[in-house]
Amino acid sequence: METHTLAVPGADLVYDVRPADGPHRPLLMIGQPMSAEGFGALAEHFTDRTVITYDPRGLGRSKRTDGRLDNTPAQQAADLHLLLAELGLGPVDVFASSGGAVTALELVTKHPSDVATLVAHEPPINNVLPDAALADRGRAAFNDAYEAGGRGPGMAAFIAMTSWPGEFTEEYFAQPVPDPAAFGLPAEDDGDRDDPLLSKNSWAVTDYRLDVPALTAAPTRIVIAVGEETGDTYTARTARAIAAELGLAPVVFPSHHGGFLGGQFGYAGKPPEFAATLRGVLDQP
Repeated sequence: METHTLAVPGADLVYDVRPADGPHRPLLMIGQPMSAEGFGALAEHFTDRTVITYDPRGLGRSKRTDGRLDNTPAQQAADLHLLLAELGLGPVDVFASSGGAVTALELVTKHPSDVATLVAHEPPINNVLPDAALADRGRAAFNDAYEAGGRGPGMAAFIAMTSWPGEFTEEYFAQPVPDPAAFGLPAEDDGDRDDPLLSKNSWAVTDYRLDVPALTAAPTRIVIAVGEETGDTYTARTARAIAAELGLAPVVFPSHHGGFLGGQFGYAGKPPEFAATLRGVLDQP
């Protein structure tokens, strides 16, 4: 694996390239707020393709020089466009997960010639939901828990929100804030309030609005993926709603929202099975 740094306006992006010879297009794997290390288990199953992973600006190894803390799909898509231009590999295939899938949709919107096939795995966008206002309220609630008590309470409230089956209701909001210990989370407050998931720094991701005409007009083949174990929880519902807006049928992938993850993150999926499904999707004409 080769590691490089690309200076872009406002940041130094660190990215990894796993070079390979073969007839397949390069495969870019992106997440948000996850950095490149989360794709290690999945990348191992694509040794016949050049695989590119990167740390979004301000995350992991990629340091910001713009003095900002907010994470926006527009900025990250602009970064990716510059990265792909630097690599000079032509249109690439993209596997994008969670907030990274939102960035990838923006990349296709603004730079459609950059991406041949996009597999967008469970993009979290609130406004596509029929209960969008309540999804916004749920997001505010886990942010409130984070601001009041730190990462443990904030993450416990986040897990409760993303585990809730179906539309959000007053029954959901009537629940007490979960005990962090129930999820194996520490209750101690470390004083930090800049977590990209729990703070407001990434609200532009879940506030993103699809440009449906641009996406449907793009030459990119777009696939919206949803985990078979995600059920009817938040990111499964957003994925299905996005697919419907684009006139697509979602494709079911093995496991859950982190179905491609190895066991080192404590939220292990099924990387071999996930990779097999992804390969099948990418190999379709």
